[in-house]
Amino acid sequence: MATQQRPFHLVVFGASGFTGQFVTEEVAREQVSPERTSHLPWAVAGRSREKLLRVLERAAMKLGRPTLSSEVGIIICDVTNPASLDEMAKQATVVLNCVGPYRFYGEPVIKACIENGTSCIDISGEPQFLELMYWKYHEKAAEKGVYIIGSSGFDSIPADLGVIYTRNKMNGTLTAVESFLTISSGPEGLCIHDGTWKSAVYGFGDKSNLKKLRNESDMKPVPIVGPKLKRRWPISYCRELNSYSIPFLGADVSVVKRTQRYLHENLEQSPVQYAAYVTVGGITSIIKLMFAGLFFLFFVRFGIGRQLLIKFPWLFSFGYFSKQGPTQKQLDASSFTMTFFGQGFSQGISPVKDKPNIRICTQVKGPEAGYVTTPIAMVQAAMTLLNDASDLPKAGGVFTPGAAFSRTKLIDRLNERGIEFSVISSTEV
Repeated sequence: MATQQRPFHLVVFGASGFTGQFVTEEVAREQVSPERTSHLPWAVAGRSREKLLRVLERAAMKLGRPTLSSEVGIIICDVTNPASLDEMAKQATVVLNCVGPYRFYGEPVIKACIENGTSCIDISGEPQFLELMYWKYHEKAAEKGVYIIGSSGFDSIPADLGVIYTRNKMNGTLTAVESFLTISSGPEGLCIHDGTWKSAVYGFGDKSNLKKLRNESDMKPVPIVGPKLKRRWPISYCRELNSYSIPFLGADVSVVKRTQRYLHENLEQSPVQYAAYVTVGGITSIIKLMFAGLFFLFFVRFGIGRQLLIKFPWLFSFGYFSKQGPTQKQLDASSFTMTFFGQGFSQGISPVKDKPNIRICTQVKGPEAGYVTTPIAMVQAAMTLLNDASDLPKAGGVFTPGAAFSRTKLIDRLNERGIEFSVISSTEV
């Protein structure tokens, strides 16, 4: 991508927010990566110079780089001030937008980036926002030749690129994939910052508008190749993983479906059916989750219920979400594994007449999902935009990670940084 005219290749917007501080650290690591052959000018952006400096000082201490603060630009801008967003966008080749919930604060950043010829990456896990931005801005972004890429954190790079990796590794045509997410934690347990909780509360509270948006889009269905993938029960047992599982209610299914549509319509690839689940261990965990889920689904329907959910995240999530977020010990001890079970057909076997005769199992493994994997994924997506321009879609637009990066070296980059893609087994029946 053309970077000569802009003072900064990357700008981290919302760098002093909870997730933004981890993204800032990750860009600082990338800046001195041994593989780097060129300078990486970058900046942090937000409302308060004081807070931004504090984040840089903390990163400098953590990484043992006392001069970091003097190496990084600082841009003062506010999501409620369009002129300040324009000024930020004019100085960047790629903006890393960490300011959420995106349903409230994401659109002005995208608008400013498109108007000023700047690409933008976010880490939204909010399907309504992601799908709406596609409908509103895809053509405008394409005209300007910029790339707007959503869901580029743990939501939903492991799932989206995991399906593409599984397809690439299958010796035949992949037709259906189920993924199972397993989160592991240390003795101090798990904790997620309440920013993610807020996005979920507002998302579930507004589900009817997402349905309306999809109905209005009136897209013709993507063809189903091979047998239709059957939905599992709300609680099902996965024999291969020796664990109970429930449907994963994040953005993964929405994102993967959009990617598969793009790959089918634009690159004439055979579309893959997809379903996502999360493993929950034994019966005790299921009972705890059922109560938490029932509370959540009841309260999220009413305005006052949503206010209570947002005010007391720790109480209503049974301790999984808090306003403080995880401790360093919790981050260090946590990890994730996403296991993909795929089926398909070898060459010469008909998906219409025959049963699937190839099974494949792949995995994506990585460190803590929200604040270690997410910054790595986001920053490597940005580096891919900067360095793999010839492998991106020819015109700009609003893309899912899989649509933007299916032909790039992003999976290799992630592998080098501890988010590992691997084949567990592949058998032909």
